[in-house]
Amino acid sequence: MTGEGTRAVRAGLPEAVKNEPTLPGPVFAAHFHLPGDVSGPYSYGRDSNPTWTHLERAIAELEAPGEEAHTLVFASGMAAISAVLFSQVGTGDVVVLPDDGYQALPLVREQLTAFGVEVRTAPTGGDAQLEVLEGAKLLWIETPSNPGLDVCDIRRLVEAAHAQGTLVAVDNTLATPLGQRPLELGADFAVASDTKGMTGHGDILLGHVTCRDAELAAGVQRWRKIVGAIPGPMEAWLAHRSLATLQLRVERQTANALALAEALRARADVTGLRYPGLPDDPSHAVAARQMRRFGSVVSFDLGTRERAERFLAALRLVEDATSFGSVRSTAERRGRWGGDAVGEGFVRFSVGAEDAEDLLADVTRALDLSLDGA
Repeated sequence: MTGEGTRAVRAGLPEAVKNEPTLPGPVFAAHFHLPGDVSGPYSYGRDSNPTWTHLERAIAELEAPGEEAHTLVFASGMAAISAVLFSQVGTGDVVVLPDDGYQALPLVREQLTAFGVEVRTAPTGGDAQLEVLEGAKLLWIETPSNPGLDVCDIRRLVEAAHAQGTLVAVDNTLATPLGQRPLELGADFAVASDTKGMTGHGDILLGHVTCRDAELAAGVQRWRKIVGAIPGPMEAWLAHRSLATLQLRVERQTANALALAEALRARADVTGLRYPGLPDDPSHAVAARQMRRFGSVVSFDLGTRERAERFLAALRLVEDATSFGSVRSTAERRGRWGGDAVGEGFVRFSVGAEDAEDLLADVTRALDLSLDGA
C-alpha cells in the first residue's frame, strides 16, 4: 500500500488519457444525453455527476485505504450530518447525541424530536454516552469534540453499540482521515464537514459520508436525492484539487498546533488549555490510541470577554473568524455565538500553516498586549 502522502496526491484520479488533463475539469450539466432505456451512471444532475464521482472515490481511498468503501458528497457538513441521521432513524427510534458537540446539533435534536425520535445526550469525555445507550438505533460520536476538544474511546463505544444492534456514526471533522479513521475503529459511518481541514482554504462549503455497507450508503444516497443537498461541480472539483495537499497541510498545521499549545502551557495567564496532543491533556491517553495526528485546533480561556477580545484584536497573522482547518490561522471568542458551554473568555484557535516562529511571536505579543488593558 502506498504512503498517505502519495495517496492524498493521487486519490480519485481516473486512468490517464493522452492529451487530457490528469484531473478532468468540472462537469456542468443538469442533464445528460440519455437515449433509449435508462442505463449508465449519469442521467440527471441531482442524482450523480462525474466530478462528484472522482471526489467520492478520492475520499473513500483516504477513509478506508485498500478497502471497498462508499462515499457520498454533500453541499455542506450539516447536509452530510442530516443525511445520516434522517435516513437511518424514524418515529419511535432512539438516538444518542453528544451534549458538547457542534453548535448546530441542538437544531438537529429539535427536528428529530419533532419527528417523534427520542434523543438522549451525554458528554463526549469519559465515554459518558455509554450510560444512555440502551435501546438506541444510532449513536452519534464527535471526537475530538468541538469546541471543547474532549475525546472518547471509539472502539469501546462501537463495541457496546454493536452488541445491541446500534449503528455508530463518527463526526471526524476535526481529525480528518489523516488524523483518525473511524471505519477502521469499527464505526458504520465516517462523517465530516469538508469545509474545514479536508479542503483547507476556507473557500468551499462541502461535506461527506463514507461507509463500507452498500445498503447503508444507499439509504444516505436516497436522502440526498430527496432533499437535493448536492454540491456544485465547481466546489467538488476544487475540493478534489485541494486534497492533493492534505498531507502537507495537516503535517504543518498539527506541528504548529502542538508548538502553540506548548507555548500557551508555559503562561500562567492562560487557563483551561486543551489540545489532545499534549501529554498532560486529559484526553491524550485515549487520543493517542486511536489518532495518528491530533488536529489543528487548540482551545484556551483568557478569563474575561474583554481580555479575549483585546487578544483577538491585537493579532496580526490570525484572522478573527469562525470555522477551522484553514492554512491561514483563525481564532474567535466562541461565546459570542451562544449555544456552547464555554466561558466568555474562551478562545478556539485554528492553527494554520504559517512559520511557527512567526505565529508564536504574534500570539505572545497579542497575549502581552491584552494584559496591558486589564
